[in-house]
Amino acid sequence: MKVFKILALTALLFTFSNSANSQTPVKLLTLSDVIEIAIQQSPDALTTQHRFRSSYWQFRNYKAGLMPMLTLDGTLPSLSKSIEKVTTPEGDFFYSRNLANYSAGLSLTKNIGLTGGQIFLNSDLQRIDIFGDSTVTSYLSSPLNIGIRQPLFNYNQFKWAKKVEPMRYNEAERRYIEDLEQININASNLFFSLLDAQIRLKIQQLNLANNDTLYQIARGRFNIGTIAENELLQIELSLLNAQSAVESASLDVQMKTFNLKSFLRLPEDMVIQLLSPDAPRAPIIDPQMAVSEARENRSDALAYERRMIVAESGVNRAKTENRFNANLFAVYGLTQSSDDFSAVYRNPQEQQRLVLGIQVPILDWGLTRGKIKLAESDRDLERTAVQQEMIDFDQEIFLKVMQFNMQRNQLAIAAKSDTVAVKRYEVTKQRYLIGKIGIIDLNLAQTEKDNAQQGYIAALSSYWRSFYELRKLTLYDFVAGRRILFNFDDIPDVE
Repeated sequence: MKVFKILALTALLFTFSNSANSQTPVKLLTLSDVIEIAIQQSPDALTTQHRFRSSYWQFRNYKAGLMPMLTLDGTLPSLSKSIEKVTTPEGDFFYSRNLANYSAGLSLTKNIGLTGGQIFLNSDLQRIDIFGDSTVTSYLSSPLNIGIRQPLFNYNQFKWAKKVEPMRYNEAERRYIEDLEQININASNLFFSLLDAQIRLKIQQLNLANNDTLYQIARGRFNIGTIAENELLQIELSLLNAQSAVESASLDVQMKTFNLKSFLRLPEDMVIQLLSPDAPRAPIIDPQMAVSEARENRSDALAYERRMIVAESGVNRAKTENRFNANLFAVYGLTQSSDDFSAVYRNPQEQQRLVLGIQVPILDWGLTRGKIKLAESDRDLERTAVQQEMIDFDQEIFLKVMQFNMQRNQLAIAAKSDTVAVKRYEVTKQRYLIGKIGIIDLNLAQTEKDNAQQGYIAALSSYWRSFYELRKLTLYDFVAGRRILFNFDDIPDVE
């Protein structure tokens, strides 16, 4: 670990030197910096916001549909000029008709969630002008009408929507937090991908310098006859391979840098250097506790319950819409007509209307029974799917916790292996310089050193990725020891 940090510091000094020559400032980024930038401006973050806003306004529309609606309707005017047939005791004849119709109405409606009906209150005024040798004007007013439209046995969509829509919005909130955690995972993967490439480049640059030194020493030994030509050629081949490895690693750094900049939407000319993070300070996680938190917090856990409610509503719809139905319409109000506008609201008369319509299926050849059986089958199929998904849900959390706890030990082993491999390489290099061992042993020690250093980065990357995956699967912060929350008012266009 100590040697690894020295190597990282060497990488920083190398970058500072290059930036000083090119006059380009270097942007030092930690893992938390990359994640914060990703949450603020990455394409994934913007897509996540748009998706949540869609769910938010869908829920707002649902709530607005439950509120009283005030509507103004008007016809200003409706003109008609035609020849119409008129029947009188003397017989039928045609006459030319020319009129204008004006109307205005104000209505207040309210859906009744409990019964699935609707109550309404309205006021109307109409005017008709008949044009001829003289203009005849008449008015019709309905100062006040109050009524109800009520299906008696039909499917009540408001009742089921009251259960489903709040759950759907709650799912959207939880899914938004899960999407943010997925952004953390994506940012972490790109961060460690570039960090690994930068570390590989520094390793190859250090190996190139070491191989160049060894080649110079080997040439001197060959000139005085202490080593064979074959060993000199082997060292020269290692030097050439090191040069090729530096070029390949440099290209890989450029590609990984472009990927990270594109994800974070950073300027192309920005020079970035990553700082290796420590392991997350998460405690040993209890699998049962993680499963419990996941059931309480995850959007999927809420979706299982919502899906079963939707399935039950489908059965209810099949039973109610294909059997005996009745609809009630009742209205009571006041009305008056007059040729004088000033008298149209005087002494209004009562008007009443009551309509009860029924629908009774008599012969449908089993259509109703078939629709009910189909809905029940869909419900049972959904129940089976949900039960299996819940089992898989718990197992996924349990296995992820076990994997995370195991990776703690794997990371410790990788760190120790890194330290041992670097120390072994230094010892082997000194023994080679004094002629105790051959070039094959030195190359083997160098390969093991490189693999150990890259293995530590890979183990650290896996540890962080598992940490964020576990946060996403449970929506629980195991470092802070609390549920992950978010202030949704911070999202633009969300009130």
